Amino acid sequence: MQEFQPKHNIIVCVDSDGCVMDTMNIKHYECFGPIAVDVFQITDRERFLTIWNKVNLFSATRGTNRFNGLIFTLQEYGYNKDFSQLTQWVKTTNELSNGSLKREIEKNSSPDLLLALQWSEQVNSAIKNLTMENALFKNAGRSLAILKNFADIAVVSSANNEAIEKEWSEYDVLQYTDLVFGQNEGSKAHCLKLIKQLGYKKVLMVGDSPGDYSAAQKANTYFYPILFNFENESWDKLVLEAFGKLKFNLFDENYANELLQAFNQNLNQH
Repeated sequence: MQEFQPKHNIIVCVDSDGCVMDTMNIKHYECFGPIAVDVFQITDRERFLTIWNKVNLFSATRGTNRFNGLIFTLQEYGYNKDFSQLTQWVKTTNELSNGSLKREIEKNSSPDLLLALQWSEQVNSAIKNLTMENALFKNAGRSLAILKNFADIAVVSSANNEAIEKEWSEYDVLQYTDLVFGQNEGSKAHCLKLIKQLGYKKVLMVGDSPGDYSAAQKANTYFYPILFNFENESWDKLVLEAFGKLKFNLFDENYANELLQAFNQNLNQH
C-alpha cells in the first residue's frame, strides 16, 4: 500500500459479501453455522442455527466478523462450556483473523481457542468448495465499471483475503479495484483510516450491514447503504444519484440521514 498512488481525489470503498457478491446467505447457511454446530458439539442444532442466522444476517449485527458472530451466538444460545479465553481474545485483539488467533494460541492455548481455530479453518475450506452460480449482483459489476472512471475503488471486507481474491477474479470485477483490504488487514474502521492517510479528498464506504456504517462513523467517512433484498436498485441509485452528490458537494447531512433512515427501516423489516 505504501507504493500506491491515488489516481482520483475520491475513493469508493466497498464491502464484498452481501454488497457486491450475493454470497452472504449461502456462506452462513451452508458453512459458518452448520460447522459451528459440529465443532462445538451443539445439542439443539435448530435453535442454534436460528440464533446464528439472526445474529449474522437478520439483525443489527448483520455482517459482523465471524469471531464476533460466534461469540454473540454462543452467548445467546447459552453454550455451557467455557469460552472465556475466546471472548477475551475477541475483545482485545487488533486483528480478528486466523493468523492472529494462531499467535494467541502459541502464547496462551486453551480448548475454546483451539475449537474456534478449527471451526474457522473448516469454514474457509468449505467456502472454497461452495458452488455459487450468478453470485455477483448484476448491477454491482456494471456500477463498479462506471465508478472506476471517476474514483479509485477499494475492497474493504471482513471476509478472508483468499475468498475475496477468488470471487472477485471469478466474476471479473477485481480489475476495477485499486486496493483490497480483507480480514488480514484488520477491522474495517482501521482499513478506512489507513485509506484516509493516502490523502483522498473524499472517502465513501459502501456496505450492506450496520458494521459498515459503524466503521464509516469511526473513520469519519461518508457512508452509502446497499439495502438487503434491494441490492441491484441500491447500486443503480449509487451511480445515478449518490455519487454525483458526493462529487459535487451535495452529499450533506440531510442526504446522509435520509439514506440511513431507509437503511434502518429496511433492516428492521427482516
